[in-house]
Amino acid sequence: MRIPVFIVSGFILHVWGCFILIFALVQLILILAKERKEKELSRMCNVYLIQLYIFVKYITFLSDKRPFPFADLEKEIEKDE
Repeated sequence: MRIPVFIVSGFILHVWGCFILIFALVQLILILAKERKEKELSRMCNVYLIQLYIFVKYITFLSDKRPFPFADLEKEIEKDE
């Protein structure tokens, strides 16, 4: 079951990653212009990185917890891992 999860989740994370790259560039421009960062852009990037972390752990057999979209979208990493 890991191969279909890898294909579907990998595709979603790849597309999501393209948007995150754009958001990171916007964040850089906003930091240079306003001298402060936008919290919402930072939160979106953080959620993406958490999902990428869960995906890599699942694909490398370090966890049996399935990544998004096969499980709920998590916004923070559990402390007991």
